[in-house]
Amino acid sequence: MTTLESLTTGVQVGAVLPLLTAVVQRPAWSAKYKKVVAVVAALIAGVVAVAADGGWSQFQHGQLTAATLLGVLAASQTSYDLVWKPSKLAPMIEALTTKKTPQQAE
Repeated sequence: MTTLESLTTGVQVGAVLPLLTAVVQRPAWSAKYKKVVAVVAALIAGVVAVAADGGWSQFQHGQLTAATLLGVLAASQTSYDLVWKPSKLAPMIEALTTKKTPQQAE
C-alpha cells in the first residue's frame, strides 16, 4: 500500500463517518462532547480501515498508518462541517435516533 492509497482509504471512510457518528450522538450533548466523540470515532474508524485494508501487519508501517488515521480525521471533520451539518442530514439522524422521554413525546 502506498501513502496515496492510505490517504484515499482514510478520506473515503472519513467522508461517511459523520453519518454513522450521528447515530450515537444526541442533540442535547454539548458541542465539546460531540467533538470528542467524533474524534474518538475517527481514530477507531482509522484503525479499522488500516486493518481492513492491509491486515494487522499494516501497523508496522507507521507513516501509512498515520496517513490513514489523519485522512479519516480530516475528512470526517471537513465533510461534517461542509456537507452533513449544512444539509441538516447529520442533525436529523441525531434527532431520529434519540429516544424521547414520555414528557418529550407529548
